[in-house]
Amino acid sequence: MRRKTSRLLRGIALLSTLALGATACGGSDDSSDQKAVSASDIQAALKKGGTVTVWAWEPTLKTVAADFEKKYPKVKINLVSERSGDKHYTALSNAISAGKGVPDVAQVEYFAVGQYSLTKGLTNLAPYGADKLASKYTPGPWNAVSDDDKVYGLPMDSGPMALFYNKKVFDKYKIAVPTTWDEYVEAARKLHKADPKAYIAADAGDAGLTTSLLWQAGSRPYKVDGTKVKIDFNDAGAKKYTDTWQKLIDEKLVAPIYGWTDDWYKGLGDGTIATLPSGAWMPANFVTGVKNASGDWRAAPMPAWTKGDKASTENGGSSLTLPALGKNKELAYAFVEYANAGDGVQTRVKQGAFPATTAELQSTEFQNTKFDYFGGQEANKIFAESAANVASDWSYLPFQQYANSIFNDTVGKAYVSGTKLADGLKSWQDASIKYGEEQGFTVEK
Repeated sequence: MRRKTSRLLRGIALLSTLALGATACGGSDDSSDQKAVSASDIQAALKKGGTVTVWAWEPTLKTVAADFEKKYPKVKINLVSERSGDKHYTALSNAISAGKGVPDVAQVEYFAVGQYSLTKGLTNLAPYGADKLASKYTPGPWNAVSDDDKVYGLPMDSGPMALFYNKKVFDKYKIAVPTTWDEYVEAARKLHKADPKAYIAADAGDAGLTTSLLWQAGSRPYKVDGTKVKIDFNDAGAKKYTDTWQKLIDEKLVAPIYGWTDDWYKGLGDGTIATLPSGAWMPANFVTGVKNASGDWRAAPMPAWTKGDKASTENGGSSLTLPALGKNKELAYAFVEYANAGDGVQTRVKQGAFPATTAELQSTEFQNTKFDYFGGQEANKIFAESAANVASDWSYLPFQQYANSIFNDTVGKAYVSGTKLADGLKSWQDASIKYGEEQGFTVEK
């Protein structure tokens, strides 16, 4: 899965339709006013047929939609896939606000599920039987789509993190693959001393990477209970992160390059960017975007914040949801379950998607897959172990999309000025609190 969203959303303010004042236009799908939908109800809908409009950019869904139509010839899947990132969410929010043109199924990234569910823009899928599917998924993705007894989507993929590293560069300078973040800093120093043009990584400030590293470090800056939120970056996990990453910034050991830019791809290709902490969806991007370095790169477990600790983290991933104002709910749910819990999962995995389902992650076929790009390495074993070690108690803000958009104006200053990373996090905290209060949230001090 391509992860350009964090870059695309910079500077995009949260649309007014997502503010609490717009709740009424989103419809209501609380479990209290929903009736249970039986398997026979869904089968009857499939037999009758109809059209399901799906807004999703994930490329493997094209094959899944075609297979679904073959299996259920009376059902037509209208896949609208030309939008992603900010354009996708702008179109979805505008449709919900207008009360028309809302798709039956919408792809929503994990960080954005909360803002749509809180404003009652998503259907609770528990009455359709989705609550019985929890054991199919790894903890991180399931936690992102569920809230107590409500389920607002089915996980489509996941992004358990790994450390991708350029083995050719590491071997050249006799650098050991770091197993802790302290070792990572030492590796950064050794590399940059050996070649002043080479950096351990590229980082010019990225909200997604920062929150992922905080998650792994044990920081839990966001606590959410409906419209009550708490934002606090002053915990022990956050201090682990800032103390370590500040060294990389102060000593100029990370290249000041944004991800997904031409310079970034060039650095990954020529060895001047030697590692990339990223989600398990990244290999496909190496294959297409860094062709000239095939065979040079490998995957390793994420460095630990405390030696011996196996805690990992997620970076990216998305779900398929049913917008509350969409139609053909039974057919829409049938497609979502087929794509994300049924036969469609294998179809997508065979095309390179990284699953959120434990059965696929634990299968011998999946784990023994050899990656030609990584010199024949069975990298899925590393990714699967990472997925199993993700703590499930992480929360995103119900206005995370907005919070991410102001990251560069707050934390990002630590990369371009004398601002300390910890101070940048405090500034991000204050700005997020201010916005939350303006939108009607009760923010705990």
